[in-house]
Amino acid sequence: MATFPRKRPRSIRARTTAGSVVAAAVILAFAIAATSLLTRAVIEREQTFEAGEAAREVAVDIQKQRFEGEIRARAGVIRIQVVSPDGEVLASSRAAPTTEALTGSVPRRANGPVGDVVCDADPVGCLTVVGYESADSAYGDVLVYAAVPRSELLAGPLLEFALIGLGVAVLASVGGIAWWQVGRTLRPVEEVRSGLERITASNPDKRLQVPGTGDEIAALARTANETLRRLDTALDRQRGFASDASHELRNPITGLRTRLEVELADPEGGDPVDTLRGALDDTLRLERIVADLLALARLDADAAAAAEPVDLGDLAAAEAGRRDGSLRVDSSVERGTYVYGNRSQLTRLLVNLLANAERHAAGRVLVGVAREGGEDGDGGHDDPREGQAVLRVHDDGNGIPGHDRERIFDRFARLEESRRRDPGGTGLGLAISRETARAMGGTLEAGDSDVLGGAVLTLRLPLYRGGGRGGDRDRR
Repeated sequence: MATFPRKRPRSIRARTTAGSVVAAAVILAFAIAATSLLTRAVIEREQTFEAGEAAREVAVDIQKQRFEGEIRARAGVIRIQVVSPDGEVLASSRAAPTTEALTGSVPRRANGPVGDVVCDADPVGCLTVVGYESADSAYGDVLVYAAVPRSELLAGPLLEFALIGLGVAVLASVGGIAWWQVGRTLRPVEEVRSGLERITASNPDKRLQVPGTGDEIAALARTANETLRRLDTALDRQRGFASDASHELRNPITGLRTRLEVELADPEGGDPVDTLRGALDDTLRLERIVADLLALARLDADAAAAAEPVDLGDLAAAEAGRRDGSLRVDSSVERGTYVYGNRSQLTRLLVNLLANAERHAAGRVLVGVAREGGEDGDGGHDDPREGQAVLRVHDDGNGIPGHDRERIFDRFARLEESRRRDPGGTGLGLAISRETARAMGGTLEAGDSDVLGGAVLTLRLPLYRGGGRGGDRDRR
């Protein structure tokens, strides 16, 4: 069966206005129907009551005596008749006919009224007639009829036309107000849209004007500005990263090319083994740089990595025990300090921190792991919202100057001492470590060591809720 797409206005303003008008039309339709029925019932009741009261008064009057001449008309009641059971008009008001009864209807029960609607060519139009029986009156057993002109609202659809006209006016007002109000509400949205349209890659520093309404649209503009700020920062970071990466890659590539060109220019003049060894060193440096760049790219892209509970204390103690350099590497860890993350990334983070400490230490490195905050009543640390796993790597070197403690985490940033002690480094280890910490919801900061007197790098990660409560401390 073929289906056809539903056509509807594309504009939010038009859709909202149309929806408001349709909803109001449905409500008004029920209101008009109810008002029409109720109004007709009320008018009918009032006219019937008015005519009935006049008929009852005449019925009471003729119990005592006959009318001399015409029956005096009552206010609003233009026709009154006293009629015999066989239809003869015995007395009437001036406007009532004297030859025939107003209606041939008779009461169905004793002392009950009769109601009828009579329409003829008379200029008065339709009449609402009410009659009562009057037994043993001065005229004998008779019927008393009283008639009032039937309201024009009951005689035709005038009432409905009036209500429909009023409803159309109300719908027009609703539509106009909805159109104006929605347009006024969406005006800041249009300003946000046009502002975003003006922002391009060539001018990413522009920001949207936040409306002073304090509503959801203002919150949208603030969120958009924050997103633009992050995008601007990411663009700056990307441009700087591309520039630094090209610079760092150029050096080993240039060295490798120079070695090969020299060897090709004079194959007999040099030692091929030395050339190949130098080329291998340059290749290894390129490999390290590319591996670090890939690790950073994965962290920047927030690539999903297998996460699991990891005992940071055990991991740090095991990694410290593997160091086989000339420096002394000690550990003081609190086992059972669980964090939730990728084990291989945490291992690489620890290796980077230890390598950095060994590069600058004079003779000793100390690794410490402890739990801080979030303790429950019996010494546990199960609430990651409060507790933290803290890893500190101390060294007894010269320390890090205060103004360089943030710069060392920049990509490809290397201080003079680092270049002197490790000329082949990439300058990406600490940047990778900080990005890894952030990806796991933690922080990595540099400071002065109050234990060994050199520098200390402090890693803080949220405690894992399901971690053990072991509190024993292993010292090496």
